[in-house]
Amino acid sequence: MDSPELPRRRLGRTDVSVTALGLGCAPLGGLFTPVDPAVAADAVAAAHAGGVRYFDTAPHYGAGLSERRLGSALTTLGRAGLTLSTKMGRVLVDHEGPWDIWAEDSGKAAVFDFSYRACLDSHEASLDRLGVDRVDIGLVHDPDDHRDEAAAGTYRALAELRDAGRIGAVGIGMNSTEAAADMLGRGDFDLALIAGRYTLLDQSALDRLYPLCLERGVSVVAAGVFNSGVLADPDGRATFDYTAADPALLARARAIADVCAKYDVPLRAAALQFPGAHPAVASVLVGARNPAEVDDALAMFAHPIPGALWHELKRTGLLAEEAPTP
Repeated sequence: MDSPELPRRRLGRTDVSVTALGLGCAPLGGLFTPVDPAVAADAVAAAHAGGVRYFDTAPHYGAGLSERRLGSALTTLGRAGLTLSTKMGRVLVDHEGPWDIWAEDSGKAAVFDFSYRACLDSHEASLDRLGVDRVDIGLVHDPDDHRDEAAAGTYRALAELRDAGRIGAVGIGMNSTEAAADMLGRGDFDLALIAGRYTLLDQSALDRLYPLCLERGVSVVAAGVFNSGVLADPDGRATFDYTAADPALLARARAIADVCAKYDVPLRAAALQFPGAHPAVASVLVGARNPAEVDDALAMFAHPIPGALWHELKRTGLLAEEAPTP
C-alpha cells in the first residue's frame, strides 16, 4: 500500500500543484553512466511509494530516454494524482552512439530550437514518449543565450497551449539567475525551475531572482540542491555543476558537513531541506537513478534537524544571514 503523498503546494495562480519533494528524472536518461530500464522503473515506483507525486523530465535527458522510461513506469503506476513537467527548447535529431553527457545510445541527439513550430512539435513528441495525453507543466529549457527567440517562439507556443487548456502551467528551466530574471520579464510565467542557485553552497538566487519571483507570484522549483554531487559527498569524487569542484568549494562543503556532523545530521539532509524553507519555493527536486537513491532522498528529506544547526552555519559565515531556514 502506498504511503500518503507528501504535502502539496500550488504553482502561482494556477490549479497545478506539486509535492514538496519531486523526482528529477535526468539520471534515468543515462546521465554519465547507463541505467537499466527496469531499475529506472523501480526508482519511479519507489518515489511514488514514498509520497512523491511530482516528476520532471525533458527530451534533452538521454535524448528521449528519460521521457520513455518515466512513461513506461507510468503504465504501471497510472496517471492519477501525478504532476508531470517536461521542457521545450530542444528537438531530437538522428545521431549514432552516446551523446554529450549521456552514456546510452538512443539513436538521437538534442539540439536547440526555440521556434514556435518546434515547441508545438516537441510538446506532441513528449506526449508520445511519455504515453500520456497531457503534461501539467511546460518549461522553456535553457534559453540563456537564446532569450529573444525563446520569448517569441517557445514561450508564445506554451502560452497558447495553456490558454487552450492543454497544459496547466508555463515556466522556465534554467541555471543562471540573471538570465532567468530577464526571462521572467518577457512573459506571464507561473514557475521557475532553477538548478543549483539556491543551495548550501550557492545562495545567489537571493539577490534578485527569488525576490522577483515573490513579487510576480512565480513559484520556484529548486533543483540541483546537491550542486551535482559536492553536497552529497564532499569527500568522494566531488563535482560542482558537473565539473570537478575547486578546492575552495570543497573546503566550504566540508566545513558545512562538519557542522552537520556535530548535530548528528547528514549533510544530504541539510542540503535537501534548506531550499524548501524559502517562501518562493514550492518544491525541491532531487535526481535519482535507482530505488536506493530515492529511498535515501526520502529519508534525508524527513530527517530531524535542530534549529541550532542553522544558527551555527550562519554564525560561522557558512550560510547567508538573510536565508530563511526550516
